[in-house]
Amino acid sequence: MRKIVLFIGILLLTACSSIRFVDSWKNPGITSFEPKKMLVVGITDNLTARKIFEEKLKNAFIIRNIYAVESMAVLGNDFTDSKKSEEEIDKMIKQIADDGFDTVVITSVKGIDERINYETYYYPSIGYRWSRFGRYYYWYQDIYYTPRYYDYYKVYNVETVIYSIHENDTKSLVWVGAINLVDPQTINATVNDYVNSIIKQLERENLIKKL
Repeated sequence: MRKIVLFIGILLLTACSSIRFVDSWKNPGITSFEPKKMLVVGITDNLTARKIFEEKLKNAFIIRNIYAVESMAVLGNDFTDSKKSEEEIDKMIKQIADDGFDTVVITSVKGIDERINYETYYYPSIGYRWSRFGRYYYWYQDIYYTPRYYDYYKVYNVETVIYSIHENDTKSLVWVGAINLVDPQTINATVNDYVNSIIKQLERENLIKKL
């Protein structure tokens, strides 16, 4: 379960789960955004999840004529094997900038909410059930006997951030998007939905061109 928590083990959602775009912020100082070489990063120790996510997001940018590369092809395993200092991270940024990268897109989980769903489909929704105490109690007594009267699930708060890594760039933070992933359980379908949600929002905000 720990691996799911760290990132997109979350992006590994089931068909019955849902993706809800929460909010986004675009740097008002950005008047033109035309990345030449983009690094796509998924923060997770689940290598399978990271590979699937980075490849799908990379491909979504490539078909929109943005050259993108997944971090697994650039950052060696030795970089994620241990915690790095800010100095080491700055050195890595300089290295990838020297290799021609001007943009980094990074995704991570910001938090996990525990939720409880009230299984109302067992019970009528019409108002007459409130007319007598006996009838009210009759309908809702199953709370004692129905194991799934309350359905517990998790909502993963996921964030995707775009940075410019041009040297001396005072507008390095380009865009932030927040998405809630509801009741994650499996991978491919939800990764697709998540990537599509991010791409569509970037198109709406004119940061990338529509197909």
